[in-house]
Amino acid sequence: RAVTKSRARRGERRAMASVINGERVSGDEIRSQNVMAAISISNVVKTSLGPVGLDKMLVDDVGDVTITNDGATILKLLDVEHPAAKVLVELADLQDAEVGDGTTSVVIIAAELLRRAEQLVRNKIHPTSIISGYRHACKEAVKFIQERMTIGTDELGTDAIVNVAKTSMSSKIIGPEMDYFARIVVDAMTAVKRTNSAGKTKYPVGSVNVLKAHGGMAKESRFIDGYALNPTVSSQMMVKRIDGVKIACLDFNLMKSKMKMGVQVLVSDPEKLEAIRKRESDITKERIQKILDAGANVVLTTQGIDDMCLKYFVEAGAMAIRRVDKSDMRAIARATGATLCMTLANMEGEETFESSMLGHAEAIYTDRICDDEVLVLQKPKAKSSASIILRGAND
Repeated sequence: RAVTKSRARRGERRAMASVINGERVSGDEIRSQNVMAAISISNVVKTSLGPVGLDKMLVDDVGDVTITNDGATILKLLDVEHPAAKVLVELADLQDAEVGDGTTSVVIIAAELLRRAEQLVRNKIHPTSIISGYRHACKEAVKFIQERMTIGTDELGTDAIVNVAKTSMSSKIIGPEMDYFARIVVDAMTAVKRTNSAGKTKYPVGSVNVLKAHGGMAKESRFIDGYALNPTVSSQMMVKRIDGVKIACLDFNLMKSKMKMGVQVLVSDPEKLEAIRKRESDITKERIQKILDAGANVVLTTQGIDDMCLKYFVEAGAMAIRRVDKSDMRAIARATGATLCMTLANMEGEETFESSMLGHAEAIYTDRICDDEVLVLQKPKAKSSASIILRGAND
């Protein structure tokens, strides 16, 4: 019985090998190929490193041209197929997401470590010993940095932090204007500074909203103390500024209520038809009135608002903004302390809107930038936020 089982297992292995139908490569040959692939990726971005680095012009299949010297952007636009090279591309992406700078440096350092490791392997040192050495060196390097080279931002002062921002920008396209942009970035991050219950200070980058407005010079970019978003008021009859904001964040539409698909109503009396149409409009009117009665003077929704219903907001002296992006809506809800409302229905099946769902801010107003208008939410009560509006000829 044991012999029969072992034969069955061998048969399964052969069947699996025939299904995969691949070629296995191992040993020195594939190791050298992996190192060569990593070095090739490094050579692509090596010349773009530093303040005197060269820009790369990349053309995709559609014909769109990208000119940049950012390592993560260059590698993202390359069509990389080799598995080892893809690891370096993911490394640059991770560095860009976590730190925002040093994408080219990490690729060059990783490729150089692999090149040195290959030399050690040729000197008959086992790869496991090399990996252990690298890990030990990494721990010692981190320990040295934490003990000898780490300085708190409170001790540095604003000027030193501005110089750090300048260093990061010196190799970018905005390098000639780095003094101006460094000050904007430092102001934005200082505005979103938070201290948690444990006494630790954090600077959440996600709390800074970056908007782009085509046209003008780069030096026309500016910092706004508040959350700015592209959608503006839905009607020109609405007020342009409100102080003492009570904001309602909705994730449903305020369009004229319609019956669901597949529902039919047979009407024998023509007079009843008009009553049905009136009731459809009244349902939306009642929802708006419940929101306004709760004290809301600014209503944001991710979906649409019926044009006929805008007059209720105008009469109440409130702002209504429709088709707000969901990421903006979540950020505003966090900053103001509002509850993102998916529906007005409660546990009993009735439609209600509580004043506790409202968020609060000092003011909201519309601001004109070039040909467009932006809506600025100033000094939200729950969490601080900031915005940077970038100007320029193109993206």
